[in-house]
Formats: sequence, C-alpha cells, structure tokens
Amino acid sequence: MPTASASMRFLSRLLLLVLLLSMAGAAMANKKRTTLEKNQYAYSAAIRWGDFEGAWSLVDPKLREEKPMSAADFSRYEQIQVTGYRELGAMPGPEPGTSLREIQIEVVNRNTLNQRRVRYTEIWRYDAKAKTWWVANLPDFWDGR
Repeated sequence: MPTASASMRFLSRLLLLVLLLSMAGAAMANKKRTTLEKNQYAYSAAIRWGDFEGAWSLVDPKLREEKPMSAADFSRYEQIQVTGYRELGAMPGPEPGTSLREIQIEVVNRNTLNQRRVRYTEIWRYDAKAKTWWVANLPDFWDGR
C-alpha cells in the first residue's frame, strides 16, 4: 500500500506535468495568434497602399489556383484609390482554424472621383502544413459591376 508521502509526490508530479502541457499549448496558441495578426497587418497595409499584388500573395494558394488573377485583373485595381481601411471587429471562425474580421474600406474611383464604402468579412484560414494564415476571400470593390 502506497504511503501518503508517495501519493503526494505522484500527485504533485502529475500536476506539474499537466501544468507544463497547458503552458506548451498556450505558447503554441500565442504563436498561431501572433502569425495571424502579422499576416492581417501585412494584408491590410498592402490594401491601404494599393499594393494589390502584395495582398494577392497572402491569399490562400487554393483560391489563387482556382481563380488566378490576370494582368487585366490587376490593372483594374489601378482605377481605384483606397482612402480608408478599418477593422470593425474580429472573432473566431465557424470552423476550427478559421478567423473572421469585419472590414470597412473606403475607395475612390480615380476616373469618376466617386467615393464609396465597401464592407466585407475577411475569412482567414490556418494552414498547419505551411504554419501560416491565408485570407480566403477578397473584397469586391466593384460590387459586381
């Protein structure tokens, strides 16, 4: 029959193991969140500065393969000037490894000088293999036009 001190040592070691495992899990979650924030910042900065090719590099490779952008598509972005980009809110996505961010972008058409606001939800997906986050959709600045 184990003694009380042996039981206490076992219990304290078990508690220490659980604590170490939870700390390791928290560290991994923090790294994942930091990567998301870094990619969201890079993406929003690219959009703000009109670097749509740079923003395109942060789009999910699956989407880039399914819907490649041509030179004509990129030239269409030269017709607009982003004058504002604001995060309205963020939340975890509906599926594990996804995150949502509600965005409002103000855009001026360089030809007509008309300004409008575009509101959309960015969908971010974590790629465990690449250990990075990809944006899974793009804003429609032309609203189907």
